[in-house]
Amino acid sequence: MTASYALRDSGTMLRRNLRHLQRYPGLSLFPILGPVVFLLLFVYVFGGTLGNGITPGGGRDAYVNFLTPGMLLLAVVGAANTTAISVAKDMTEGIIARFKTMRIWRPAVLAGHVLGSLILTLVSLAVTIAVALLIGYHPAASPLQCLAALGLLVLLAVALTWLTVALGLVAKSVETASNLPMFLLILPFLGSSFVPVQSMPAGVRWFAENQPFTPITNTVRSLLAGEHVGSTGITAIVWCLAITAAAYMWARHLYNRRPAG
Repeated sequence: MTASYALRDSGTMLRRNLRHLQRYPGLSLFPILGPVVFLLLFVYVFGGTLGNGITPGGGRDAYVNFLTPGMLLLAVVGAANTTAISVAKDMTEGIIARFKTMRIWRPAVLAGHVLGSLILTLVSLAVTIAVALLIGYHPAASPLQCLAALGLLVLLAVALTWLTVALGLVAKSVETASNLPMFLLILPFLGSSFVPVQSMPAGVRWFAENQPFTPITNTVRSLLAGEHVGSTGITAIVWCLAITAAAYMWARHLYNRRPAG
């Protein structure tokens, strides 16, 4: 099948998934509003104390600058998590059996879910950034650094979306699919999204320093602050590429192997 057919079929599946998001707005409201709620909660309830701990006398102004990059990662995670539910819904309702009998590019169904999730991710990121700017976030990045930060967030979104596609395929029900990706929502809390890892106990600190969200968060934070990234940026990119490759192969294997319906 030529590339034009693959693009056409993927576009058709993308339109289908966007219509589903319109029909079931709850799937899109959480990833869009969730990071905003966390941002406002942590800045206005805990921000004074936590900000003083990060920068003596910095208060909420210091904390909103520290927290916002972590909230951007939470926005990416939230949008990816909805993909597992959408994929599991397709796999359990029998529509995939029909798709597999049609002359379409086989990965188009999965590609449609991934592209739809990426669009949702961009909307969620835009809303989170807008609210952060309204409550005092002041990035010092150049336009090139802003684009680099956005590029890394999109790369992470691709990685996590393929992972949640695989989790949706391996789930036996929609309910199970809604629970399987929950660990992705916990990892930002066990990293550098909310507080510096140096403040954590030794065991938790070791885990935080060696899990993927910490170098990704630190890279986005440094880029948006206009600072030098160093080797942390390479580590972040390697994590994203490794997750993408492993998750994509796992998802393709599950989709080709699992009977639909």
